[in-house]
Amino acid sequence: MADLAIAPPKRLDVRGLVVQAVFLTLVVIVVVSAVTSARTNLDAMGLSSGFAFLDRATGWSYSFSLLERTIDDSYRWTLFIGFLNTLFLGVVSIILATILGFAVGTARDATNLATQSAAAIFIQTFRNIPLILQLVFWYAVLIHMPGPRQALSVMDALFLSNRGLMLPGLNVSAAAGTGLVAFAILAAIVLARWPGLSFIKKCLLWLAATVASCVVVALALSPEGESALSLPALKGLRFRGGVNVPIELVAMVVAITLYGAAYIAEVVRGGLQEVPRGLIEAGRALGLHEGLIWLKIKMPMALRTIVPPLGNQWVFLMKATTIGVAIGFSDLFMIVSTSITQSGQTLELIGILMAVFLLINFTLAQLINLLNARLRLKGH
Repeated sequence: MADLAIAPPKRLDVRGLVVQAVFLTLVVIVVVSAVTSARTNLDAMGLSSGFAFLDRATGWSYSFSLLERTIDDSYRWTLFIGFLNTLFLGVVSIILATILGFAVGTARDATNLATQSAAAIFIQTFRNIPLILQLVFWYAVLIHMPGPRQALSVMDALFLSNRGLMLPGLNVSAAAGTGLVAFAILAAIVLARWPGLSFIKKCLLWLAATVASCVVVALALSPEGESALSLPALKGLRFRGGVNVPIELVAMVVAITLYGAAYIAEVVRGGLQEVPRGLIEAGRALGLHEGLIWLKIKMPMALRTIVPPLGNQWVFLMKATTIGVAIGFSDLFMIVSTSITQSGQTLELIGILMAVFLLINFTLAQLINLLNARLRLKGH
């Protein structure tokens, strides 16, 4: 038997280590110098540095919050509420923009000329107008809606006026509502990792589980003698009951959804056109109608092309929530801006804002990478 050759040990790249150590040392020196200089300048102007201000009361209020708040809340709690508002707006806008974008992108790929033209007009209109201009337009339209007594009504359950959008809601406590949201997120994570189910089936199962949990919680935890469903009703000059969605939030959701859907529609159209024509013709030869061809052939194949650029659009839409400061929506960016004016802690608050958006978008990017890995063909 021939002797086994033993590979010589790899030589240590001393030169590379020295270069990296010098570069790291320079970076540390620059960062320390910048921090020291900033602290010296702040001390010279009589401004304190550090994060001790987070425990002080803000003394001011804002328009929208998912949690209880008062003017005596600390900066820590106020910033947390701004974080939740930004996350809520971003998630809702991404979901609605994705659904609408898939619908418009499918219409853009249709064979009917009228359907194609309508989808193309939608895309070219909302994609080519700046987002902040669309936001100001929708906000101007909404604040000129009729008052509560003349509010637009849909089946006496949904009302739109210049005070906001009134929706039916569950007659449960805020803690129960938070639990439902947590369950929906957990169910989405579990189903995303569940093997053997298509993407469409996972979405349908998640929707069914979420609706069923809402019904069960509403029936079990609603106050005794009261309905499980809280419907808005006009009493005097305002609506009571239900869920009140402020005008600022409605305008933000509408503007971001339409703008994002126009871009997502082009991503979907490009993915659908990448599906080999032979597969589509084979489906037609088997007698499948266009709906089944889209569901069983075109969309599963197109998703592998759609997901990577779709993730970029999701990250962009999350960052687009910062334009809410133009109409006074209390997202994290506006909360930070107001906090800077009130407290003077500019560097600390901007650092918090950057860190939060880095965390949100990094997490979103990782979820997209996970989804892309699940859809990737074996061996690729």
